[in-house]
Amino acid sequence: MLSKRFWLDVGERAVKTAAQTAVALLGTGMVGFIDVDWAQVASVAGVAAVVSVLTSLASDRVGDPGTASLVGRHAE
Repeated sequence: MLSKRFWLDVGERAVKTAAQTAVALLGTGMVGFIDVDWAQVASVAGVAAVVSVLTSLASDRVGDPGTASLVGRHAE
């Protein structure tokens, strides 16, 4: 958890999760770009990013050492 790689993984996963959540919310019936409640989208995406960070922290000693992955070592 103290490595640069770990925190880069955490950041990447949090940004991806936030983006995926925002896209999912935009595709659930919100029709016009102007009509979108951007504060709501940002709020939900932010919560999803926080959950992603917490999941990464919880997986520190589970998968590949020094990464935020829950998955074991990948085949090389």
